[in-house]
Amino acid sequence: MAEEQKSRGKLRLGVNIDHVATVRNARGSAYPDPLRAAKLAEEAGADGITAHLREDRRHISDADIEGLMDTLSLPLNFEMAATDEMQKIALRHKPHAVCIVPEKREERTTEGGLEVAREENRLAHFIAPLRDAGCRVSIFIAAEKRQIEAAHRIGAAVIELHTGAYCDAHAEGRIEERDAELERLREMSAFADDLGLEVHAGHGLTYDTVKPVAAFPELMELNIGHFLIGEAIFRGLKPSIAEMRRLMDEARGG
Repeated sequence: MAEEQKSRGKLRLGVNIDHVATVRNARGSAYPDPLRAAKLAEEAGADGITAHLREDRRHISDADIEGLMDTLSLPLNFEMAATDEMQKIALRHKPHAVCIVPEKREERTTEGGLEVAREENRLAHFIAPLRDAGCRVSIFIAAEKRQIEAAHRIGAAVIELHTGAYCDAHAEGRIEERDAELERLREMSAFADDLGLEVHAGHGLTYDTVKPVAAFPELMELNIGHFLIGEAIFRGLKPSIAEMRRLMDEARGG
């Protein structure tokens, strides 16, 4: 019963600030500043900050990561590809959490989950130094048993389930597919929790799609970025984040 109550506690919100940097980089200027966005996110009720340092540096820069590590009071979730360069950067900074994601230079955004099952041996060796350095290692994967089992075998502490298919089906009005994707996410959250993994989720979540996912009792954290940065154009960053926080709490009965 104590575990059940714990699992239904406050759901953490990680705010991804990548696309504040996207807007900045569009003009090659110093603004808007992702570090300022991180501080506003904290004031609005965020529990952590997520930043993805891509190999092509299309949004977040090395200097942004330096600044976040120097000034951030919230935990930093450092998203990165499984490359030697990114491993060295993570080991230098030792952020609170490291999330390993798939990355292709030609993609607009992360298109799917990491293929862990086919690369177990390489990924097990890749994450070992990060774990040893004290980083919580998360693996961004599709809601599939084989990927969850593989993430568990390589020693990841956390999985983050890719919610993109569910959100896309909702946006396109494919109701049956949306409901099937939601059920798959629900079942795989419970499956991962039974294995002892901490379960997070994210990608494409909006005000319209967040509550059914936030209601999963096994879920401990949602990471949301692009929608919030877009919504901030119309209502401001703090109110946008505060509304997401409200909807998440409401889904948990808060």
